[in-house]
Amino acid sequence: METIEIFKDLAIIIVAAKCFGLLAGKLHAPQVVGEIIAGLIIGPSVLGLVAQNDFLTRMAEIGVVLLMFLAGLETDIRDLLKTGPIAFLVACAGVFLPLVMGSVLYGCFYGWDAVGTDGFYRAVFIGTIMTATSVSITVQSLRELGHLKGKVGTTIVSAAIIDDVIGIIVLTFVIGFKNPDSQPGMVIVNTLLFFVISAVLGIVFYFFFKFMSNRYPHHRRTPIYGLALCFLLSYMAEKFFGIADITGAYLAGIILCSVQDSKYIARKMDVSSYMLFGPVFFASIGLKTTIDGLTPEILLFSLCFILVALVGKIIGCGLVAKLCRFSNKDSLKVGIGMMTRGEVALIVSQKGLAVGMMDPVYFTSVILLIMVSSIATPILLKILYRGETPSDTPDTKAPEVLTPESAQA
Repeated sequence: METIEIFKDLAIIIVAAKCFGLLAGKLHAPQVVGEIIAGLIIGPSVLGLVAQNDFLTRMAEIGVVLLMFLAGLETDIRDLLKTGPIAFLVACAGVFLPLVMGSVLYGCFYGWDAVGTDGFYRAVFIGTIMTATSVSITVQSLRELGHLKGKVGTTIVSAAIIDDVIGIIVLTFVIGFKNPDSQPGMVIVNTLLFFVISAVLGIVFYFFFKFMSNRYPHHRRTPIYGLALCFLLSYMAEKFFGIADITGAYLAGIILCSVQDSKYIARKMDVSSYMLFGPVFFASIGLKTTIDGLTPEILLFSLCFILVALVGKIIGCGLVAKLCRFSNKDSLKVGIGMMTRGEVALIVSQKGLAVGMMDPVYFTSVILLIMVSSIATPILLKILYRGETPSDTPDTKAPEVLTPESAQA
C-alpha cells in the first residue's frame, strides 16, 4: 500500500468519525456510537471509501492500548481494592454462563456430538468466543457519561480485565485439546508470573514517577515516560506471557494512578487518543463489518448468537452483582457494561480459524455481535445513568470539543 493512500484514509476516518460522533451527541447518544457507524458507512459494506489494512489495524491496536492506559490512570486504587473480589466473581460468571449457552446454541443448530469429537470442540469454541468482553467501548462510554470512577464503573473495568484473562486461559485449554503440542497448564503459570513481575516492576516505577512528580511537577517528560511504561508492559504481556496487550496497558495505568501527576499524564494522553488513535480504533470496528456470504441459515444463527451472547453476560454478571448487594439498577449497569465484544473476540475468532475450530462463514456472526453490542451498550448505559449526577471530575471525562487551550494544558 502506498504511503499517500494512508494519508487519504486517515483524513476520511478522522473527519467521518468526528462528524458522526458529534451527530450522535446531538441525538443524545455517546460519541463512540457515531464513530462506529462512521466506520461502517465509509467501509466496504456501504461506500467503500476506506478498506481495512495492516496500517489501520496497527493504529487501532495502539488506540485500544492508549484507551486502556487511560482507564488505568483514572482508576481509584481504593475502589479497585474494594471491588476486586466482587469483580472476580462477576468475571467468572461472565465467562461460565456464555460459554455454556454458546455451546448449547451450536448444538441446537448443528446437533450434539460426543465429547472429544470435532463437533464438540467446535461447539465449545463458539461458547469461548462469547466469553470475551471488550472493556474499551464501555470505558469510553463511562468516561463520556462521567461515571468511570465509583463502585459500578470500577467493578465493570476490573471484571472485564479479569474476564479477558480467564477467557484467554479457556481459549488455550480448548485449543490444547486439539493440539497435543500445546501446554494449557503453562498459561496459568505465565499469567501468575506476569502479575508477580508487574507488581515488582510496579513498585520500582511507582517510586520513580513519585520522585519525578515531586521534583519536577507537571514536567513534559513525565507523560513521555508514562507512555513508554504503557508500551513496555503491553509488549511484555503479549510477547513473553501470552496475555492480551491491553492487560499490560491497564496495569501500567494502575501503577501510575496514585502518583501526584496522574491526572496530568492522563490529560496529555487523552489528546492523542481523542484526536487520532481513538477514532481510528472505533471506526475500524465498522470497517471490518461485511455482509458477504450471509445465507438465511447463517443469518438466523447470527441473530441467535447475538441474543445468547448479550443475554448470557447480562444474566451472569448482573445476577452475581445483585448477590453482592448491588441495587437492581446498578446490577443491570454491570451486566450491560460487560456485554460488549470487540478486539478480544476478534482475536479469539482468528485463533479458531487458524487451527480449524471455526469456519470462516461464522466470522460474520462475530462481527455482527461486535457491532450490535458496541452500539447497544453505550446507548443503554446512557439511559440507565439518565438523571444521575456525574461522579467523575472534569479531568476524567472525554472532551466534547478539543480547543487549543485544552491541547496545551
